[in-house]
Amino acid sequence: MIDSYLEVLKQYEGEVLNVRRGRGAWICEYPDGLRLLKEYRGSQTRLEFEDAVQEELSQMEICRMDRYVRNLEGNLMTAGPDGVRYVLKHWFTERECSLRERREILFCVRQIARLHKGLQKIPWQEAWSLGSTVPPDLSEEMARHNREMKRVRNFIRGKRKKTEFELRVMQSFDEYYHQALQAEQGLEPLDHDQAENRLFLCHGDLDQHHILPMQENRMAAFIEFSQMHLGQQMSDLYRFMRKVMEKHGWNAFLGNAMLEAYHEVLPMTEEDRNYLYYLFLYPEKYWKQLNYYYNANKAWIPDKNVEKLKNLEMQQHARKHFLESLF
Repeated sequence: MIDSYLEVLKQYEGEVLNVRRGRGAWICEYPDGLRLLKEYRGSQTRLEFEDAVQEELSQMEICRMDRYVRNLEGNLMTAGPDGVRYVLKHWFTERECSLRERREILFCVRQIARLHKGLQKIPWQEAWSLGSTVPPDLSEEMARHNREMKRVRNFIRGKRKKTEFELRVMQSFDEYYHQALQAEQGLEPLDHDQAENRLFLCHGDLDQHHILPMQENRMAAFIEFSQMHLGQQMSDLYRFMRKVMEKHGWNAFLGNAMLEAYHEVLPMTEEDRNYLYYLFLYPEKYWKQLNYYYNANKAWIPDKNVEKLKNLEMQQHARKHFLESLF
C-alpha cells in the first residue's frame, strides 16, 4: 500500500517534502503548500463536474476550496500500480469552524451566503450535463423517515419487557411523530410548486467540519464537495444552523442573528423561510436515534443513547420557542 501511493505521487508535478497519514488519506507537504491524497471510488464525470464548478467559483473569488490537482497527463484521477484510484487536492492548515464562538459562527454564515450566491450564478442546465444529481424531494425523504419511525414504534410496542430507552421512546413518540407529519405535509406543496429556476447548486454536506475560517483574507475555505447537487440551498443553511442551535441550547437570539447575517448577503424569500421552518420542525435527531436503535444490536443499548433522548426532551421547550420566535 505504501509503495502504491508513492508511485501515484510520482505522476504529479512537484517535489514532495514530507508525507504523513491523516483524515483517512495522506497529507503531502509541497514547497507551495499542502496536498491531500486519497482513494477515490466515484466517476471521472463526477470529478470533472466538481472541478468545473470550483473553477467558476474560483473566478468569482468567493472562497478558497480543496481543488483537485491534475496529474502530468492532465487527468483528475490517477490509478496506482495495484489498480486503486486516487485524487490529489489542495489542502489547508486552518482549523474547522468553532461552534462556541458567536463571531466566528456569524462569519461562517455570511460565507455560506456568499457561496450560495456564487452557486446561483452557475446555470443549472450546464451543471446537470456535467454530472450533478437531483436528490429526492425533501418531503419524500421525510415521508420515508416517518414510515421508519412508525416501524420502530410498532416493534417496541410488541415487546413485553422494555428497556429504559424503549420506554422513553413510547412516552415521547406521539409528540415527535406529530411534528414529523406536520413537517412532511408542510414541505410537500413547496416541493411540488417549486419551479426549475429555484433549483440551485448546493454544497450538500455543509457543517462546521467543512468550513475553515480564514479571516485574514475575509473569506473561508470550503472543503469536501463530493455531495454537491442541484437542490434547495436552504438545506445547506439548515444543516449548519442545526449544529449550532443544538450546541447553544436552541438560543433564539443567536438563531435570529444567523438568519440576519445570511439575509444581509443573500436576501431570503418567503419560500426560503418556509423551507427552513419545516426543516427545523422535523425531529431529525429523534429519527436518527430510532433508526440507530432499530439497525443495531437491541440486546444492549448504550447509556449514551438514553442520554441523547433525555437531552432532546430537555431541549424541546427551547426548540419550540426558537421555531415560534423566528418563523
